[in-house]
Amino acid sequence: MTPHTATADQASGETPPGETPPGEALRDLAAAALLAARDRTTLLTTGVDDADLVKQHSPLMSPLVWDLAHIANQEELWLLRAVGGRDPIHPEIDPLYDAFEHPRAERPTLPLLAPAEARAYGREVRGRVLDLLGRLSFAVPAARLPGGRPVSGALSPPGFGAELTGPGSGFAFGMVAQHESQHDETMLATHQLRSGPAVLSAPPPPPAPADAGRLPAEVHVPGGPFTMGTSAEPWALDNERPAHQVDVPGFWLDTTPVTNAAYAQFIADGGYEDSRLWTAAGWAHRQRAGLTAPLFWSWDGSWVRDCFGVKEAVVPGEPVMHVCWYEADAYARWAQRRLPTEAEWEKAARWDPAAGRSRRYPWGDQEPEPALANLGQRHLRPAPAGAYPDGAAPSGARQLIGDVGEWTSSDFLPYPGFTAWPYKEYSLVFFGPEYKVLRGGAFGTSPVAIRGTFRNWDYPVRRQIFAGFRTARSAAGSAAEPG
Repeated sequence: MTPHTATADQASGETPPGETPPGEALRDLAAAALLAARDRTTLLTTGVDDADLVKQHSPLMSPLVWDLAHIANQEELWLLRAVGGRDPIHPEIDPLYDAFEHPRAERPTLPLLAPAEARAYGREVRGRVLDLLGRLSFAVPAARLPGGRPVSGALSPPGFGAELTGPGSGFAFGMVAQHESQHDETMLATHQLRSGPAVLSAPPPPPAPADAGRLPAEVHVPGGPFTMGTSAEPWALDNERPAHQVDVPGFWLDTTPVTNAAYAQFIADGGYEDSRLWTAAGWAHRQRAGLTAPLFWSWDGSWVRDCFGVKEAVVPGEPVMHVCWYEADAYARWAQRRLPTEAEWEKAARWDPAAGRSRRYPWGDQEPEPALANLGQRHLRPAPAGAYPDGAAPSGARQLIGDVGEWTSSDFLPYPGFTAWPYKEYSLVFFGPEYKVLRGGAFGTSPVAIRGTFRNWDYPVRRQIFAGFRTARSAAGSAAEPG
């Protein structure tokens, strides 16, 4: 894959680059993203004692201290060694923090760095990275900065080579900032799984706006082609590339994510007892796992839930969360609807029919702001359904970015023309029907790690992630037939 010119981007339907500012802009942005991620990592790992850091709170998750050192180790591998050509600091620990070498369930048995050692390692790596960043010169073909501004040094990398390791290594810094932010979200999920008193706090999200109760239940997305994916986003990951045209038939999509109140109706109507609503694999999993409600819900005369160490009433108007793909799919069938494909989701989120192009975000091309989306652990819960009217897409759908990651019906597969970079293990080894795609990020997703093209994926049984969903129907019909 070669860097796209402005002409190519225009032809693909993406916003073309404009006037290119100095490469220092990218360096400043990379430094800010790295520092913001580290502030959040520090918050997530200093609110608990060392015993909590080394404990495995769930076999689905790593001990927090593993994440802490893994973040530093990846930063050293990619920025100090690959980009900076530096000698390893602690090469003997590389195998301990290789996510592919050790599954999460066995990580507590490894000779991991102690909390104080992990923190010291992270500080040493970060100090050297910032020194390296200050001496690099970003001078490569122009593309768009995160935030919508064009910049020199932003890349559409063809692979691991001079574009990643040479002086124009802007992508590597963006990749590492996103990597740490993604682990921050994983550590936030670990906090939700831990037992004991609450250690995290945050203000509540804004209340639902005055028009939330008057919103239509669904919005119509007209049929026709649109540009899916990207070839212009400098920090987009390989599975988001390249930009390509997809013809999507017209369909209807829920205006907001499915709420707790709506999901409680599904439960009350016997949704967990009716095998006709579930796929064969889903029904087998429901029985095997004993699923009767979303994870962290319990019945005490009314529905209550555990939320980061606090037991509270389930809020009816919030998007439902901590449901697996099988549960989302069964609900959609119960509602005589279906889950949207990821192409449908992306068209609803990005396509601007008035301008005839795909936006970076539902609201436009500018980077996320607090008035537009619930991101970055600013709140510890989704905002009420219908929130963030300024963040609505041209389709009229709200909260497509932030609040809850949204399950789609699609398997995680490569786009036409996909090229694995900078390493095949990021996406290539996960492609296939084993994983389902989630879109939009959640309240725990950092702004640097989300955009309209971002694709997440997980097993259809996963519930500890901050996942919800919305449903769709074809323009000429309603639900898919149960499988």
